[in-house]
Amino acid sequence: MNTDNDVNASGLVTRLGLNRRQFLAASTGMAAAAAVAAPSASAAPAAAAGNANGVLIPAPRRGLILYTVRDAISRDPATSPYASGFQAVFEELAEIGYRQIEFAGYGQHANAPGGNVNNPDGARLLRTWLDDNGLRAEGNHGSIPSTVTDATLASFDAACEVANILGMSHIGTGNDPTGSAYVADWALAAERWNVLGERAGRHGLKLYTHNHDIAYSFLLDSGPLDALGRPTRSSGIRRLEYFLANTDPKHVYLEMDIYWAHVAQYKHHTYTAPDGSSVSSVFDPAAVVAAQTQRFPLFHAKDGKKNTAVANGYEFAPFGLGDIDYSTFLRRVGAKGSHNPMWEQDNASSWGTAPYAGQSLALAKVSYDNMAALRG
Repeated sequence: MNTDNDVNASGLVTRLGLNRRQFLAASTGMAAAAAVAAPSASAAPAAAAGNANGVLIPAPRRGLILYTVRDAISRDPATSPYASGFQAVFEELAEIGYRQIEFAGYGQHANAPGGNVNNPDGARLLRTWLDDNGLRAEGNHGSIPSTVTDATLASFDAACEVANILGMSHIGTGNDPTGSAYVADWALAAERWNVLGERAGRHGLKLYTHNHDIAYSFLLDSGPLDALGRPTRSSGIRRLEYFLANTDPKHVYLEMDIYWAHVAQYKHHTYTAPDGSSVSSVFDPAAVVAAQTQRFPLFHAKDGKKNTAVANGYEFAPFGLGDIDYSTFLRRVGAKGSHNPMWEQDNASSWGTAPYAGQSLALAKVSYDNMAALRG
């Protein structure tokens, strides 16, 4: 006779798209990964009293960005036996244990329950499903106006209203404030984001930008000018460091993608000074956060395996199966347990071999277990 646990496991097997043998294999891998992620007391490094074995990511703050499981959200429930569309995916994530999600837009398959939910009524339906499953929406990778006009401000206000319907605390974008290397463009971006951040605050929201590695490369702000009058050398400040220094900490926030920050550490370590000399400067992601930890309410907890044969020096991996030292990072950034780490893996729908290949929700289980196992 099945126990309740057997029944629950059987249901999860079916909805994740695994057979029983695959699930058992996956569970063995999960347990092993969790054991590796949680060091034994004898192996643990010295830590402050009362802090050595604390949970680094409290259960209410374990989240993911839905971009990671976009294959499940976008598939047709009429042709797939697996979880399809927002409602079913929310149910699976909640059963795994997640309590927070970050949207990456509001699109799903037209045949999924609710159909087109990219509108205020759809947001109300999404909120119902979130509440039913004990999930909280923390933010969205949406579109932030590139200009400030009456029309763009009205559009931004509408996006903030949707965020409020969904119960978010933050509203943001998956793009850097500007793709430019030049200080003048970053100055304009900072000015625009100060306006939008203050406006988001009127809606009770924190405006945030999500970084990629290039945003932690060196700003061109000095030296001889090129033919267009632009600087060609750097004082050594990085682009997002300039942005932090020139935006209002009460209204403008950041979501560090920890994977891309480590890629930046690998790639962007030398700049040409105003006198033409080459200067080495190694990027320390945790130190940047620790200096203003309250300005980083969100993280992308993306893991990676080191591979110096590729340009970025890392390749995507499920959380806990890569080489990024999250225990040390989360201990160093300060405000322990107050950040909101969202697991992301860009290639979760295609990563690995059976039982994971093509199963982002199976990897969601692996990554959740390893997030929960972090101690420090």
